[in-house]
Amino acid sequence: MALEALIDALPLYAADIRTNISRVTADPALTEQQTWGCLVACAFAVGEPSVIGVIEREAGARLSETAADAARTAATIMAMNTVYYGAVNLFRNHDYRADDSQLSMQSLATPGVHKIDFELWALAVSALSNCEACLNSHEDELHKRGVSIEAVQAALRIASVVNAVSVVLRAEKARVA
Repeated sequence: MALEALIDALPLYAADIRTNISRVTADPALTEQQTWGCLVACAFAVGEPSVIGVIEREAGARLSETAADAARTAATIMAMNTVYYGAVNLFRNHDYRADDSQLSMQSLATPGVHKIDFELWALAVSALSNCEACLNSHEDELHKRGVSIEAVQAALRIASVVNAVSVVLRAEKARVA
């Protein structure tokens, strides 16, 4: 299924989501690699098989295998970090924040792609989990590197649209079953 077929598969009640898929894939605030890496990371993080398949096939012509792996790595590392840091930062007892997590996170230091791209992808995946600590950490890193507010917002829009597409497709499968 190509991206256009995915859009066509969305029911009429998801008309805004149909429109927004086209918008987020053409947002000039991000490079092509940033856009498609963000799409891959978010699809992988949300985990809807049909969305992953379509986005990975479409991204294949736009991302190197190294970049696609880095996007999947961003989803994977943030799946771990958003749980750990999200929980630690919810505790009233702030003593946990001072301790080392003792979790391997080497991929954050050496992602295999430009650090800004990886940080955008990690930020988008963090948004899917609503992890305040991770969102702020990645936004701080992007801000230090001079990334525009528009680019950060574009990554967040991608996360929101990929999530919405996945929710609609899962709900439609459930309605039919």
